[in-house]
Amino acid sequence: MKEIYLDNSATTPLYSEVIDLMNRVQEQVFGNPSAMHEKGIAAEKVIDTARRQVARVLAVSDQEIVFTSGGTEANNLAICGSARRNRKRGSHLITTVFEHPSVLNCFRYLEREGFTVSYLPVNQDGLIDLEMLQCEITSATTLVSIMHVNNEIGSVLPLAAIGPLIKIKNPRTLFHLDAVQSFTKLPVDPLGWQADLISCSSHKIHGPKGAGCLWIRKGTLMDPLFHGGGQELGMRSGTENTAAIAGFGLAAQLSENDQRDKTAKMMSLKTAFLREIEKQGITFVINGPNPDNAAPHILNLAFPGFKAELLLHSLEEKKIYVSAGSACHSRHPKPSHVLNAIGLQDDLPASSLRFSFSALNSLAEVTLAAHETADTIRHLKSLINQ
Repeated sequence: MKEIYLDNSATTPLYSEVIDLMNRVQEQVFGNPSAMHEKGIAAEKVIDTARRQVARVLAVSDQEIVFTSGGTEANNLAICGSARRNRKRGSHLITTVFEHPSVLNCFRYLEREGFTVSYLPVNQDGLIDLEMLQCEITSATTLVSIMHVNNEIGSVLPLAAIGPLIKIKNPRTLFHLDAVQSFTKLPVDPLGWQADLISCSSHKIHGPKGAGCLWIRKGTLMDPLFHGGGQELGMRSGTENTAAIAGFGLAAQLSENDQRDKTAKMMSLKTAFLREIEKQGITFVINGPNPDNAAPHILNLAFPGFKAELLLHSLEEKKIYVSAGSACHSRHPKPSHVLNAIGLQDDLPASSLRFSFSALNSLAEVTLAAHETADTIRHLKSLINQ
């Protein structure tokens, strides 16, 4: 059976054009971008091109893009860098209970440094109470960090309402958003949302691992995490990974092309998968928001009575690849903090699988995957009943 890859929220296969570009850069543009000779200048030009490509997608200045090693580093730089730099103005920070671990663990670390953190709860759809957020913001609040799209259940946070609310309550409070799961999949509006910091990742958009970026609005005060040669506008010292950055830039450009059509395709694939599962007549529960109101590429389903790990490996035997949750936690036995945060009861968190799609998937693939998932459930149930 041909492989069917439905774990695109964890990582995506590279565009062939990206592979070709990276190979060419590694072979021909190997100079240090900081060097003053022509080899270095050539590498610098490659990075400048990628910076413009990423900035164009976000509709921001390329001089506000800082390349990092990925979304985790971008989140760490945004959160720790801004909190420490602005500590004299206040030490209160706000986030939500179902952020990505690279965000939550930053805040837990900052608590050990003496910062106070408010963790906003979410409802069953993964949405926060805006009045509660408004009440939590004080004159001592220097940062609010909220993801755009949740990586496990696909909730889309209303950032167009959240950003202005923050600035009305305290204009000096910085607003960071983790756009790793939404960048090039949904419109991201830094200026309209009054954001100050935005994290993006390459390997979620058919680019290479080891590259990402942080958009830092001009004038935003930050401390760097690394100290060295002052690369990346002084915010990210260390010799740049030229090939990976080049691949990131091209992936951003390719993913942005016909974005609406690609988003519509992913939504149609998700809908087709769900309809096929329903047609098969097996018992399942949709975790999180109504799929029509969620991100186009994420569907989280619980299959009561069956362990997610068993289902995952049974599908893997059929060369169908899905996830039991966030890739950052998939090897840990603890239930998903996201599924716990939305109030799933009983064995539902432990029986949940995430199916995540990309525009590179086909209708035939997802229909077959849904049929095989149902067939797997029926087979396992028959074994239990023997």
